[in-house]
Amino acid sequence: MPRHESPLQSEMLQGTLDMLVLQTLVLGPAHGHTIAYAIEHGSEDVLQVEHGSLYPALHRLENRGWIASFWGTSENNRKARYYRLTAAGRKELIAQTTRWEQVVQAIGRILKPAVE
Repeated sequence: MPRHESPLQSEMLQGTLDMLVLQTLVLGPAHGHTIAYAIEHGSEDVLQVEHGSLYPALHRLENRGWIASFWGTSENNRKARYYRLTAAGRKELIAQTTRWEQVVQAIGRILKPAVE
């Protein structure tokens, strides 16, 4: 049975992936495979990044001017598209991180209300 996500859930997941990609690129330019690995490894494999989600996210971020791409040679000596964070992307990452922290705090307050 196919699982259907609500528009809000889909938007939250998309925004979360965007934020994680931007954060990964703070460390420097990377190609798609490296970005996916960094997110998976950094989350201790809790988060799995599918190519069907990653590459549309990379194109979306590039269209918004938050990342830029260029061709380079991968560790395997293969031609690969690399992505780097732009100045606009750094600003967006700060804004998204702030919003994310607010959401996490709000959810935390609901899950563990203060005892009065």
